[in-house]
Amino acid sequence: MTTKRVLTVLAAAAALTVPAATTATAAPAPAAACNGYVGLTFDDGPSGTTTSLLNALRQNGLRATMFNTGQNAAANPSLVRAQVTAGMWVANHSYTHPHLTRLSQAQIDSEISRTQQAVANAGGGTPKLFRPPYGETNTTVKSVAARYGLTEIIWHVDSQDWNGASTDAIVQSVARLTNGQIILMHDWPANTLAAIPRIAQTLASRGLCAGTISPQTGRAVAP
Repeated sequence: MTTKRVLTVLAAAAALTVPAATTATAAPAPAAACNGYVGLTFDDGPSGTTTSLLNALRQNGLRATMFNTGQNAAANPSLVRAQVTAGMWVANHSYTHPHLTRLSQAQIDSEISRTQQAVANAGGGTPKLFRPPYGETNTTVKSVAARYGLTEIIWHVDSQDWNGASTDAIVQSVARLTNGQIILMHDWPANTLAAIPRIAQTLASRGLCAGTISPQTGRAVAP
């Protein structure tokens, strides 16, 4: 075989191998398996810290349910829309965050109905989930919530972030979650915001993913 012929064959072989190598490099990495789902929830927003919280959640691949108060939703409609745009689910946490069990049925109705309207007006859709402030409930609160098609959601684990829990303690509380369970956190504590990257790492190490909360079962499920 002549030198010219050898060079031609080698060039052709090289040309054939390049696309294969390029294709292998471009193949996407397999998605991490989810062996279960947990519900991350943040109460009391939207507020001045909501944007930072949403950024942290998105950067770490987490989705959460935002239990907004109606007065905050009405005052910050752009932040409610930002929650939705960031892939979060918006829920009802009463209008003024009172102790509902101390109110009349009419007052409870006002707290819940005004929040439904405020969230919808702000672009957050019509909430399907309701969390009573302080987790305080009774048959009247439950019946009023049900009248608006709301499923009452409390929590399985309290992060205690509202009570000054450290970032370490918040992360440790997330580590206690099991499949289907829900954790209580809040929109405003700095330690909660700081914990977000480690929350993501903790869940991933256990094969758990952040899911949505089913209105049918009240437990975390696949989005």
